[in-house]
Amino acid sequence: MENRLSYSAIPVAQEIESVLIGGDLSKLTPEQRVNYYKAVCDSVGLNPLTRPFDYITLNGKLTLYAKKDATDQLRKRDGVSITKLEREVMNDICLVTAYAQTVTRSDASTGAVSIKGLSGDALANAMMKAETKAKRRVTLSICGMGLLDETEIETIPDAKTVAVDDNGVIEAEVTPAPVHEPELDLTPVPLDTASKMSLEMAETETNSKGVKYSDIETDKLTHMYNAMSKLATRTDEHARKMAAIQTILQARADRKESELLARRNA
Repeated sequence: MENRLSYSAIPVAQEIESVLIGGDLSKLTPEQRVNYYKAVCDSVGLNPLTRPFDYITLNGKLTLYAKKDATDQLRKRDGVSITKLEREVMNDICLVTAYAQTVTRSDASTGAVSIKGLSGDALANAMMKAETKAKRRVTLSICGMGLLDETEIETIPDAKTVAVDDNGVIEAEVTPAPVHEPELDLTPVPLDTASKMSLEMAETETNSKGVKYSDIETDKLTHMYNAMSKLATRTDEHARKMAAIQTILQARADRKESELLARRNA
């Protein structure tokens, strides 16, 4: 008996049947995709935990394709034997025909790979790839699986693999939460109360991430100072950091004023 993969043979909820008939799995909810994936695996006797299938968009529709683990399990399940391999080169194309047999069936499929301009290891790898493609294609065929094999995807112009996680969520569907920068407290820092600290020492002070104060923007330094000034209890470290910020902001203000005077006098 043939194990043809067809939507009618897969036990799925009635409400998603119309979606499956259209062949576009992107129309399913993540939960429905998970259930469908498991149902497909159950219907052909494959272990879903090994992820034997993955997702691909083809002609604008999301569908499944078979991975290496799928063909390996199918070969073991049905006792598929590769009985013969035939190789030939035609117009810079390496063609391999694989012949397979089970107890009740026999079948043959080809695998083709371009070898134009290849030599050495690259040529050898291409020829082995053609053999792999032929073996996997004949396995899917003799086991009645009407799916693409992963070795075929790269030769299909509009085919694109799609990442779908274990919860059935398509990668493109995941919308990262917006990152909201905290509103900065830009209340002017009192510079007239700054303690006597050298600019060199102030600029070596670092924040919790190890960034030197000299490399931090003025607005962020202002916010840091105001945040520390509101603490109910301040340590000596807080006082030192606040003094460093005052010293740096004073130096930046003095430099800005000098630049303005230079422009006016130019």
